[in-house]
Amino acid sequence: MDEPTIELIETSFQALAPRGDELVAAFYDTLFAQHPAVRPMFSDDITAQRGALLGALVVTVNNLRKPDVLLPTLRELGARHAGYGVQAAHYDVVRDTLLSVMAELAGDLWSADLAAAWTSALDVVGATMLEGAAQG
Repeated sequence: MDEPTIELIETSFQALAPRGDELVAAFYDTLFAQHPAVRPMFSDDITAQRGALLGALVVTVNNLRKPDVLLPTLRELGARHAGYGVQAAHYDVVRDTLLSVMAELAGDLWSADLAAAWTSALDVVGATMLEGAAQG
């Protein structure tokens, strides 16, 4: 990822981070409402899952400039998710849901450039996790 893309992601995440709990809660509410077929993949109490997602976002953003740290972490995460039944198509669903929730929470901060930056980053995250899933 190029420097301007990384800077956009870092800056926007700093703005969204104070609303992190709200972000992940809205993400799961939206995900389950729009894609009810994925709900059985999660426990009834998703409190820990919300924390895990927020933590994964923090690790990802904090390590965008350190691919030697980020990429192996994402591959490992992908291998674990394969064990939960996550399939390739789920990555697009998660990306699109996360983008829509981020756009809603970001309000006027959200722009076409920011959407493109996050889409690019989340595509790399998904592709890398899928590599990990394939490697098992």
